[in-house]
Amino acid sequence: MSDARPPLRQRLAQQDEALRQASRWRQLRRWQPVSPTRALRDGAPLTLFCENDYLGLAGHRALREAAARALDADGVGARSAHLIAGHHPEHAALEEEVADWLGRERALLFGSGYLANLGILQGLLQPGDLCVQDRLNHACLLDGARLSGAELRRYPHGEPEGAARQLAARPAAPALLATDGVFSMDGDLAPLPELSALCRREQALLLVDDAHGAGVLGSEGRGSADHLGLRPAAFDLHMITLGKALGCYGALVAGDSTLIDSLLQRARSYLFATALPPAIAAAARAALRLVRGEEGAARRAQLAAMVERFRAGALNLGLPLERSQTAIQPLLLGGDARAVAAAEALATRGFGVVAIRPPTVPEGSARLRITFSAAHQPEQVDSLIEALGAVLGDLPE
Repeated sequence: MSDARPPLRQRLAQQDEALRQASRWRQLRRWQPVSPTRALRDGAPLTLFCENDYLGLAGHRALREAAARALDADGVGARSAHLIAGHHPEHAALEEEVADWLGRERALLFGSGYLANLGILQGLLQPGDLCVQDRLNHACLLDGARLSGAELRRYPHGEPEGAARQLAARPAAPALLATDGVFSMDGDLAPLPELSALCRREQALLLVDDAHGAGVLGSEGRGSADHLGLRPAAFDLHMITLGKALGCYGALVAGDSTLIDSLLQRARSYLFATALPPAIAAAARAALRLVRGEEGAARRAQLAAMVERFRAGALNLGLPLERSQTAIQPLLLGGDARAVAAAEALATRGFGVVAIRPPTVPEGSARLRITFSAAHQPEQVDSLIEALGAVLGDLPE
């Protein structure tokens, strides 16, 4: 045995202890849903303000019935990857319907949003290319750029001028700019009209990760770009997830046929992964019908009303609100221990709110990430505001 080789377990133990000391140690809890807004956490009942089921569709009867029919007809697994024997008619129909919804020529179904972004960036970029990203982009966009071997350059959050500087730094390199549409930890929107104009000038592809905008914003829930007045032709690739507002699982990327065909040839997280169960695709199709119809519009209106009610009450109490107008409402508390203490105090009062700490967010910006659903009722929102006022008022600085 070599004396020179440092033990990996020893290093991990030291790093784990440092996480515990910094109030950054994470642990799994058991969450058992009992209604769209209620769950048992390790057996204790909580009203949830931490999920991403923005329209309250995850338990909707139409989704459950669609999944049950497909499960009975087709079984559980897809049996193989899409390009072998796993591309089921339910998958094809979902891709066609999503492309129609988003006004695109084609869409490609991935196992998750994380896998989609890894596949898009690894599949389209290569060493020597340039990938420009917002500093607060989701981790999967950053990981996808690193996996591709392209040079990753990041710009200050929400600043098109910063993005322009990064593109100008390498004017001869093929380039792709990637941004969240709605930022997952801040709830604000990317300046998509300005970024679209920049990418057209610089001949750079524009990828919008709309995980938290699709289903919630825009006409028929088409997402953040539609909400900001952009037509589909104004950006190249539109990634949406099925596991948030649509209440299912998986993700799709939509764009023109040329780009989607290129991904079909090159995206390793698509090529080498077993396809989603057909029953999940069937449920997603049912969700999409709801999102595009009158019920979807009513649920978006209810969600907006709950967000407005929360913001009015929180402002009245002087709570540390950010500028978000979406279903994601962060309350910045600064210190990690302070955020954890606030979340645990809320749990004792019957509310499920999660403390978000670095590295998920920048140093010094630990927060409570409060999220809303169309299933929430006014009295639940009012009770949360009252609890927040009491808990934050008692927290040490």
